[in-house]
Amino acid sequence: METDFPLRKIIHVDMDAFYASVEELDNPDLKGKAVAVGGSEIRGVVSAANYEARKFGVYSAMSGVLAKKKCPHLVFVRPRFDRYKEISKKVRTIFFQYTDLVEPLSLDEAYLDVTTNKKGNPSATLIAKEIRQRIFDEVGLAASAGISINKFIAKVASDYNKPNGQKTVNPEEVLSFLEDLEIRKFYGVGKVTTEKMYRLGIFTGKDLKTKSLEFLESNFGKSGAYYYHVVRGVHNSAVKPHRTPKSVGAERTFNENLSSEIFMLERLEHIAEELERRLKKSNLAGKTITLKIKYSDFTLNTRSKTVPYFVADKALILETAKELLYQEKLQNSVRLLGISLANLNTEKKKTESKEESVLVQLKFDF
Repeated sequence: METDFPLRKIIHVDMDAFYASVEELDNPDLKGKAVAVGGSEIRGVVSAANYEARKFGVYSAMSGVLAKKKCPHLVFVRPRFDRYKEISKKVRTIFFQYTDLVEPLSLDEAYLDVTTNKKGNPSATLIAKEIRQRIFDEVGLAASAGISINKFIAKVASDYNKPNGQKTVNPEEVLSFLEDLEIRKFYGVGKVTTEKMYRLGIFTGKDLKTKSLEFLESNFGKSGAYYYHVVRGVHNSAVKPHRTPKSVGAERTFNENLSSEIFMLERLEHIAEELERRLKKSNLAGKTITLKIKYSDFTLNTRSKTVPYFVADKALILETAKELLYQEKLQNSVRLLGISLANLNTEKKKTESKEESVLVQLKFDF
């Protein structure tokens, strides 16, 4: 069997229950208990939950109230993002000792291209194992990893043997692995898309593979081509060490629900001030301002406006945010407000150049 797309050795490293694990690392009394990082059971949202909490159905983005109902003995811990960044930096230092091709997705996960690596080790599987062991020995945390020929499969594989495990999908195993995979486990297929695929009779990769490109594009738009190619093992996106942000935002959850726009103006000013600080720190500006409103019933509403010039100034951002706030009548009392800026000055019109196709025999030492 041959392929006409580039084969790489990609590792996706994903820290296990990262925020909660850091809290357990710093406070051993939490070990063995169900822990949620985030707001309290009265206000706020769960940012992360350890595996003990997940057994009771507690997951990130769940309200603190619901999390406590599902797990009455749940322990809430306030997030400490400076500490998480500190630990994340230590983990990345380990990554860079193996390759300079490291693409962080967040504080707790990253892609590594080890096709050519600093250790001269031809086995991506052994490299992943060594990296995970070093993270445990030097940082004190567990990590899982997925290893395969491209980022998509590596990402899916890293979730396969969690926690504290890894899975390698060798080149000759790729097609059968994807055919057997449940559609809900495909990276990029969310809850809504999963339900739509179910209605179309698509439950596994094998089902997806029977659908034509035209069928998928007519039902899923631009994403259709993505689904068509990834189920065939084609995903040519390279590991990009310097990821360009597409948006910058700031938001705040309130201790008490706000019922009037008047009460929100002061909060929006603080949020715009924080957003301005983040933009200036990264030397960014943008044209599209989005106001995010989360109501007390957790309904989410966003309103956006694009201006003809780049903005980064608090006053200009706040002026547009106020305009968006009064654009529609509030549907309910408000628990969260956020402002984000997109269409940034880092985005450039690019002519997508196709990567040079390479004919490679599917004999690759993993």
